[in-house]
Amino acid sequence: MTFLNVLPEMVAAAAADLTNIGSSMTAANAMAAASTTTVLAPGADEVSVAIAGLLRLHGQQYQQFGAHLSEFHARFTQMLSAGANEYSQAEAANATFTASSLQTLPLDVLNAVNAPFQAFTDRPLIGNGVAGAPGTGQNGGAGGWLIGNGGAGGSGTPPGLGTAGGTGGTGGAAGLIGNGGAGGAGGASTSGVGGAGGAGGAGGWLFGAGGTGGAGGLTVGTTGGQGGAGGAGGLFGPGGTGGAGGTSFVDAGGAGGAGGDSGLLSGLFGTGGGHGGLGGAGVTAGGDGGAGGDGGPLIGRGGDGGAGGLSNSVDAVGGAGGAGGDGGRLVGSGGAGGTGGTSLAGDGGAGGAGGTSGFLGTGSGGAGGDGGNASLFGSGGAGGVGGISGNDTGGVGGMGGTAGLLAGNGGMGGAGGEGFLAGGKGGNAMFFGTAGNGGNGGYGPTFGIGGADGATGPLQGVFDLGNAPVQALSGRPLIANEANAATGSGQDGGAGGWLLGDGGAGGSGEAGQAGGAGGAAGLLFGVGGAGGVGGSAGLVGDARAGGSGGSAGLLWGNGGGGGAGGLSIANTNGTGGAGGILGGTGGQGGIGGFGETGAGDGGSGGIAGLFGSGNAGGAGGYANTSDGGQGGQGGDGGVIFGYGGAGGTGGVTPGGTGGIGGAGGNGGLLFSGGGVGGAGGLGPSGGSGGTGGHGGWFGAAGTGGSGGFGFSIAGGAGGAGGDSTSGVGGAGGAGGDSTVTGGAGGDGGGALLLGNGGNGGNGGAVVTGGTPGGGGNGGTGGLLLGADGLNGLTQTM
Repeated sequence: MTFLNVLPEMVAAAAADLTNIGSSMTAANAMAAASTTTVLAPGADEVSVAIAGLLRLHGQQYQQFGAHLSEFHARFTQMLSAGANEYSQAEAANATFTASSLQTLPLDVLNAVNAPFQAFTDRPLIGNGVAGAPGTGQNGGAGGWLIGNGGAGGSGTPPGLGTAGGTGGTGGAAGLIGNGGAGGAGGASTSGVGGAGGAGGAGGWLFGAGGTGGAGGLTVGTTGGQGGAGGAGGLFGPGGTGGAGGTSFVDAGGAGGAGGDSGLLSGLFGTGGGHGGLGGAGVTAGGDGGAGGDGGPLIGRGGDGGAGGLSNSVDAVGGAGGAGGDGGRLVGSGGAGGTGGTSLAGDGGAGGAGGTSGFLGTGSGGAGGDGGNASLFGSGGAGGVGGISGNDTGGVGGMGGTAGLLAGNGGMGGAGGEGFLAGGKGGNAMFFGTAGNGGNGGYGPTFGIGGADGATGPLQGVFDLGNAPVQALSGRPLIANEANAATGSGQDGGAGGWLLGDGGAGGSGEAGQAGGAGGAAGLLFGVGGAGGVGGSAGLVGDARAGGSGGSAGLLWGNGGGGGAGGLSIANTNGTGGAGGILGGTGGQGGIGGFGETGAGDGGSGGIAGLFGSGNAGGAGGYANTSDGGQGGQGGDGGVIFGYGGAGGTGGVTPGGTGGIGGAGGNGGLLFSGGGVGGAGGLGPSGGSGGTGGHGGWFGAAGTGGSGGFGFSIAGGAGGAGGDSTSGVGGAGGAGGDSTVTGGAGGDGGGALLLGNGGNGGNGGAVVTGGTPGGGGNGGTGGLLLGADGLNGLTQTM
């Protein structure tokens, strides 16, 4: 009986057949009854009468037996039919029990496994950390020991409460695999300093990116809050991006947070230090951009410095660009220095998220940040572009970083800002490699002076001997950098040497002329040239787009950064160029230019080749009376390995809706995480955060960008977290805070097979009497193993 199989359908069919047989038997007995129970005697003699009586008796006895048999048949058929029904009900119950059990079995097992870890360590084995409540500044909880994202830090004290905004909570640390939690945004203030953003949590010990630092708080009192530092990456993970500095409507903007340092072996997957945060916009001065995080102690690219913040009053100074992070001590390129400040009354925009001085003022643009230095192997970072100034002096371009001690090219000097000043000095070569080109002088009524080229290495004479015949035959050297296109020409930069060399930078455009594209690097090794800045418009007309960054070498090298769109007083202005495409890390997208009635969108970050990481999208441009520009999309990581680049921050506006944050780039196929979505821009209505990039196999998906602060209408919605096939889903971005209506938190991303779903983002906080934003939904955990993400929290009034 143990192996007996019963099909209820067959039993029910047999019962139906028996019912038909019973009906036939009853009909046959009834037909035979008349002729067998009333037999007449054939004669009047006693023998005939006795025989007839005997036959009638047999007929009557048969009818009695038939009646008993029919009753037994009916009961048997009834029992068989009832048995079929019982089997059907039991089978249905078993199916329901099995389905429900299978649905809850993974969660039941997970809860049983997590219980002792939670009891003894206050931390699960598999699961995401709990987010800090909005408006409290609570720290995010740590993720599970094995798999789990850190919880996001809670935003600081809501606007209007107290003299200074509260500090945002620190993001929770991840477990073995997972992303660090994002730091909470600093609280806004009506009469004091904006609250500092919380630091991002550390990435997973093995795989995972550091959390993004929280944005500094807005203020209408004194200075904006400082952005939080990005969290450190795990063993193979990149550092987190620093938070943007807070905006001030009275005084100076807050400084951007420093990018987090990357992990020990992050360079093996094409990752590096986190980019520095953008400096906050201000009136008397823009905030300085945050420094880029360093590459891994051994291998990894340094993060790019953040851009200086915009400033908007007479004689105000734009924020200085942050310094690029140093590359790994063995192998790794230094990060590009952040772009310096720009005067809104001047000509074309700077090639990066440059800080800006007064719209009608005479202030000077800030200096571009210096590029980071390489150590043993690797190229120095490019210097940042100097800020532009309409009526006075553009910023000095940053100096290119020094090449690696054994091999690598010196970084290109940054171009001088539009105005009068000089470009930066090119980086020095060391043993094997080429010196960096000096930056172009600023473009303006009087051309600035070009920066000096870097000092050549000891093998330059040998290179020159080989270059001469190749140059004569092909018009292109064998091992050398190509010269930059002339300032104000809008021409493309030339290609680097056939084997090794950096492409030349594209020339900036004249008024209303697009910037030139950066030149391609050498076929094997080299960095693509930076795109030229788009030309600005006059009082009427459109500014033009910045040029695209040049492609890197096929085997190794970074793509050139896209040039910024130009500045325009009326109508819309140019869109930043896309970064480089091939080998190494893609170039960073250029920032969208400033517009009085329309801002340019940030350029897309360059995608990587096979093993590099995509770079960040450019920030959206500032608009004075319309919507802020949309942040550029982060570049996708390499086909096999490489993290996706972060989306660009949406542009700021005092008269429209903040720009939408750019989407994070998707990670590579294996062990690669998606990029973080860009934060929405600040405005009367905050811009929505960008969507996090999707993770590769065994890679964590990117966190959605936080919504922008809405200072008079509503905060922007947080971006949704990215999805992952067999990793951790990205957490949803926090909704933007507001004085009236908080933005909704973004939904967490899901995990398809293995891993936890991402936590939903917290809703935006508001002052008493406002309507807080609702928390986002947690993402779905993996079908085979993984917990669902936690729902985001809503501020309790």
